[in-house]
Amino acid sequence: MVFDPIVLFFLLGLLAGLSKSDLKIPAAIYEALSIYLLLAIGLKGGVELSKYPLSQLLTSSAVVLAAGMLIPVIGYPVLRFVGRLGHYDAASIAAHYGSVSVVTYSVAVATLIERQWTHDGYMVVYLALLEMPALILGVVLARVGEQREGQPGGWSALARIQWGRLAHEVFFGKSILLLIGGLLIGYVAGVKGYEPIAPVFKDAFKGLLALFLLEMGLVAASRIAAFRSYGAFLVGFAIVMPLVSAVIGIVTARYLGFSQGNAALLATLYASASYIAAPAAMRIAVPQANPALSIGASLGVTFPFNLFIGIPVYMGMAKTLIPG
Repeated sequence: MVFDPIVLFFLLGLLAGLSKSDLKIPAAIYEALSIYLLLAIGLKGGVELSKYPLSQLLTSSAVVLAAGMLIPVIGYPVLRFVGRLGHYDAASIAAHYGSVSVVTYSVAVATLIERQWTHDGYMVVYLALLEMPALILGVVLARVGEQREGQPGGWSALARIQWGRLAHEVFFGKSILLLIGGLLIGYVAGVKGYEPIAPVFKDAFKGLLALFLLEMGLVAASRIAAFRSYGAFLVGFAIVMPLVSAVIGIVTARYLGFSQGNAALLATLYASASYIAAPAAMRIAVPQANPALSIGASLGVTFPFNLFIGIPVYMGMAKTLIPG
């Protein structure tokens, strides 16, 4: 279990929410913290990326994306035929688990630093890349379900989706825009350009992440009650699916020759589930899906599971299966 103080901040928020405390983080502060974290991660990755030739990452990026697409493809039939969920809900939840969580990645990075594991900053490139394809695939899976069940629309409904609006939501939504923007700024600025702003975006990162996790604990507590009424299957899925995804990450990392630190981060990325970009995109493209199921699974179960159990497990997998 991770006993790092930043994770205990999440536990404090969770306990406050479950005990009906009047503790609240003002919306403006929460918004500012999320913007800061996204920019800080992007900047650090851009600075690290500036140390490597871009051609070096092309092959690995393609492999990481291809392997990542397996996650919603595996998750959808399990949700649909084992869990007996409707195809809209199955597609939406699969998209959430194919996408990634920036905050989970941030905690993993902080944990690696705490335990003195080395990793490469360019891993944030994969963070930015992995959030988008699964969302598009989730829409396609929903339309496949329509076709299979003979419901109105089917494949022809693909043409009626507001693809422009969906693409704008995905590519110009806050998380992707700030990640890629920070990445480009860090890449252009390089190590020397980053030094003057490092006290803000590097030294203060962990403390501000702790405050953000306090709010995440409050939010997670508010989702548990609604999620609980849908049965034990989704709880099990929200725990088992991250472990399966992490194995895909470790296998991919081993194939690409990643270090143990990079492998642990890739496993964490694959094991995480989106609760920011994915809900917004699915609300537009698959409005028939129940957001309480997807958000309850990703934020109410998978997020705390990864923080307290998953990340140490993924690090152990990397240490055992990846050459030191």
